[in-house]
Amino acid sequence: MKARIKWVENAMFLAESGSGHTVVMDGPPESGGQNLGVRPMEMLLMGMGGCTAFDVVHILRKGRHDVRDCELQLEAERAESDPKVFTRIHVHFIVKGKELSDAAVNRAIQLSAERYCSASIMLGKTAQITHDYEIVEIE
Repeated sequence: MKARIKWVENAMFLAESGSGHTVVMDGPPESGGQNLGVRPMEMLLMGMGGCTAFDVVHILRKGRHDVRDCELQLEAERAESDPKVFTRIHVHFIVKGKELSDAAVNRAIQLSAERYCSASIMLGKTAQITHDYEIVEIE
């Protein structure tokens, strides 16, 4: 895996993934930025969310469960002093589908957290990661 980061100006950088996608990162005005892009630590949190969401949907679909939508809401706390690593991350899953069982959704989340999501497992070295979920039945 590769990435390329290019400084634009002040606190703004362009991040290009090895697959050719570009994201703008920028800092807040108090750090010399213009608030025109995500912060690097926000991107890290979003990456973890994307990683575990991918896993959960994939696991449910592979098990032939009728999952129609999956949304995650993440909240994180960081250390107060440098390095300001994540110390706590809570992930709330909202999984929508037809006749999704509590056991299947719980199992998919646990498999992602404990076995498949590299980002969660890596961030779990410094942060306490908790999960909860709700299942919304779609007619």
